[in-house]
Amino acid sequence: MEVRKPHIKSIPYDEFKDNDTLGKITQELNEGGVNVVLGSLDQAINWGRSNSLWSLTFGTSCCGIEFMAVGCARYDFSRFGFEVTRNSPRQADLIMCAGTITNKMAPVFKRLYDEIAEPKYVVAVGGCTISGGPFKKSYNVVRGIDELVPVDVYIPGCPPRPEAILYGMMQLQRKVKVEKFFGGANHKMTKEERELSLSKGGLRGISNEVLTSTEKLGKKTPIIVTDVPEDFDPNKELTD
Repeated sequence: MEVRKPHIKSIPYDEFKDNDTLGKITQELNEGGVNVVLGSLDQAINWGRSNSLWSLTFGTSCCGIEFMAVGCARYDFSRFGFEVTRNSPRQADLIMCAGTITNKMAPVFKRLYDEIAEPKYVVAVGGCTISGGPFKKSYNVVRGIDELVPVDVYIPGCPPRPEAILYGMMQLQRKVKVEKFFGGANHKMTKEERELSLSKGGLRGISNEVLTSTEKLGKKTPIIVTDVPEDFDPNKELTD
C-alpha cells in the first residue's frame, strides 16, 4: 500500500536556512486563527529548567533561617518554581549556601558540589558565605566559598532579606534561560576534547562545562545582587 505524503504549497521542501520563510508561514497561520509559536529547543528546555530549580537543603548558619522564611507562606517561593528542595545532591540543581563555611565543613561542601549532576549552580547567600562576614579574621572560617567552588549569584546581607533571596534566584533564572543546552555543557566529548580534559583534570578529567568555558578554569562570571530595586514586586514579576 502506497502512503502519500501531504504536500503543502506554502512550505518549501528544498533545504532552506532562512527564518523569513518560517516567519511568513507562522504569520499566515496566526491570521487564520491558529496559535503557532516559533522557538528553539534550547529555549523550551531552558524555560523548563529555569522554572524548576531544585535546591539542596544546605543551611549552615543563621542565613538558613531566611531561606526557610522564603519558603513559608508570607513569601512562598513555590510561585517561582523553587519550592522543591532535595536532601540528596544527586537530585538537586543548585546549592544555595546559606551560612558560614568553616575549614572543617569545606571538604564536605566541596564533595556535595561535586556530586550534583551538571549543569549545576551555586548561590552564595549572606556575608559569611561571600567573604567570611564578621568572622573573616577567624582562623577557622573560609573567606568566601569562591575559594572552593565557582559561584553564580552573590546575595549580600547579614542576613539578606527574603526579597533579596527571591531577586537573586530570579537573576539565576535569567542566567539559565540564555544558556546553550545542546552543544554546550551536555555535548559528548570528541577524542581530542577527552585527551585535553584528562590532561587538565587528572584521572577523571574536567567537565564539559569547564572545558568549553572561555574564562579561567573553574570560574564563572557571577551575578552580584547589589540592591533590590525599590519597585521590585514579586507578584508583578509573576504576571509579566
